[in-house]
Amino acid sequence: MSETPWTPDSWRGKTALQQPAYPDPAALSRVERELATYPPLVFAQEARALRERLARAAAGEAFLLHGGDCAENFTDFTAPRIRDTFKVLLQMAIVLTFGAAVPIVKVARMAGQYAKPRSTDAETRDGVSLPSYRGDIINGIEFSGEARTPNPERMITAYHHSAATLNLLRAFAQGGLADLHEVGRWNMGFVESNPLRERYQEMAERIGESLRFMEAMGINSDTAPVIRETSLYTSHEALLLNYEEALTRRDSISGNWYDCSAHFVWIGERTRGAGDAHVEFCRGIHNPIGLKVGPSMTGDALIRLIDALDPHNTPGRLTLIARMGAESVGAVLPELVRTVRHEGRAAVWICDPMHGNTVATASGLKTRDFAAVMRELSRFLDIHDAEGSYPGGVHLEMTGEHVTECTGGAYGLSEADLTRRYRTYCDPRLNADQVLELAFLLADSIRTLKSRRPSSR
Repeated sequence: MSETPWTPDSWRGKTALQQPAYPDPAALSRVERELATYPPLVFAQEARALRERLARAAAGEAFLLHGGDCAENFTDFTAPRIRDTFKVLLQMAIVLTFGAAVPIVKVARMAGQYAKPRSTDAETRDGVSLPSYRGDIINGIEFSGEARTPNPERMITAYHHSAATLNLLRAFAQGGLADLHEVGRWNMGFVESNPLRERYQEMAERIGESLRFMEAMGINSDTAPVIRETSLYTSHEALLLNYEEALTRRDSISGNWYDCSAHFVWIGERTRGAGDAHVEFCRGIHNPIGLKVGPSMTGDALIRLIDALDPHNTPGRLTLIARMGAESVGAVLPELVRTVRHEGRAAVWICDPMHGNTVATASGLKTRDFAAVMRELSRFLDIHDAEGSYPGGVHLEMTGEHVTECTGGAYGLSEADLTRRYRTYCDPRLNADQVLELAFLLADSIRTLKSRRPSSR
């Protein structure tokens, strides 16, 4: 099957959904040209390294932990927020690695998650209609004509914020904060009063014993850098195509095109039309890419999308992000998993148990219940086990802050608690306590699944 020629701007001849209506095309073109001269945010070799790690997840030899903010914003761009999300991702990865005995591939929804799809183009308040807020890279959340008018200059701001975030994440990952000796100090206060603190402290003590044994054998931070450093990759939804195209570069080594705005980008549920612009753009870049798979997906449609996005069936190239909802996953997912497995496709399957479980409260706030999140995640694992497929990871909207946006969990948050610290700009996120609890439950489930399967060694 011959492939249709691709260029970084070939998406412009396709239907492009969820794009802003910029009032000044000349200003937009000027910003695009300026961005195209900026240094890449990530490098092709980093994206290739991530693809190799994801290939291991596709083969059942690793597990993808993909998490971070629902939407980043310019106002709350601070080092403590970045640090706390980094810490809770590492904390979760340690729990999964140690509890489930599986290598964890860490990908953060950070350093670029500035655009969000919306259900409607306009928002109306008190009889006044203005463009919907589409993320800080496009317009402002304040309900005014000036703020809500899409402004291409915001892409420049997003680039610089992303660069600074990446710089700090790399410093954290390589500069000692990820040292396993620090695990006992990753509590950030919340573990001290968490109902799961004894499990965490027990795990920290066991890791400490292991480290002391290795040090006695001459294995330490100097001789084994993996003890003090970690690999962390970044991701975001490739929604604003003007921005993604402007940061697409041809790799000087391979000659392939890479979207250098992030290591990993994904196509959302609202923009995954097989002949539309987002699929057209993503099919030509060589980054690992993700595809959201919702309850309306059919087996035939999914295979057509896989054909478009991964025609050579390259392990680690394509990640399928199932987001069904706890009530729908059992009816929809088995057929899709069965179809992909029957066709011999090498995609990584991961679970997004957040988006399909969003509900509105009587007060108008959106929330997600921790029990529903866990039900969908548990069903996802069981379905893959029943179908002889490998559940390759989890995709979470989460934060290192002690917010109160999702109900349930060990602390038993209720709707009445939501207003205490409800800070999201978009969708509700799991807080640090809930993430830690989910990590322990998930580790237990993965360990159980592994015990059922015969060893491949």
